[in-house]
Amino acid sequence: MKAFNFFILYRFPIGIVLLIGGIILGATIGWWEATILLVLAVICIVTHLMFGPMRLVQEAVEAGDLERATALMNQVKFPKLLYKPIRSVYFFMQSNMAMYTNDLDKAEATIRQSIQSGSPMKEYEGMQYFQLGTIAYQKQDLKTADQNLKKALRMGLPDKENTAAALLTLASIAMSRRDFKSAKEYFRRAKAQKPTTSQIVNQIKEMDKYISRMPG
Repeated sequence: MKAFNFFILYRFPIGIVLLIGGIILGATIGWWEATILLVLAVICIVTHLMFGPMRLVQEAVEAGDLERATALMNQVKFPKLLYKPIRSVYFFMQSNMAMYTNDLDKAEATIRQSIQSGSPMKEYEGMQYFQLGTIAYQKQDLKTADQNLKKALRMGLPDKENTAAALLTLASIAMSRRDFKSAKEYFRRAKAQKPTTSQIVNQIKEMDKYISRMPG
């Protein structure tokens, strides 16, 4: 695994070295002899441009090393050359990074680019709209937040934590509109997910204080 990660990290410079070596070998000895080096060079360079270091980025994010994840993301100089599903993941992660730094404009722009690039799976598409809805909610654009969060739920979210978070946000939007019936229903559905993430559990406990006092 370490060898493969090393290859992912350095395949572009490896490809350039192989390319230069192949050209020198072809010019001095013969192009037939240089074929293997040139083919390997093309494989290294093309796979770097099409896939980038996204596997390593995901590992860094899962390990909580956002500094390394950002550094790896910055190695992608031509994101439009990435294979479409990889490009979608790249922009989704860019949006996540921007959310961490509270750069909501960049987060919105990059998640829209992720949506335009397509989605590798249905649940991931739901997460794209969940992200877009969350950004809109933080920007106080409740109408857009409501639309995108409902769309995310229709498409399906990958786990109960994200589903509960979407439902709680919709409950909060309904409360702000004094639509108490909808607020209670969204809250009931959120609790039914039985989330375990401490942040969401605390949100449920806090919202329960207000939901119980609502008419209707």
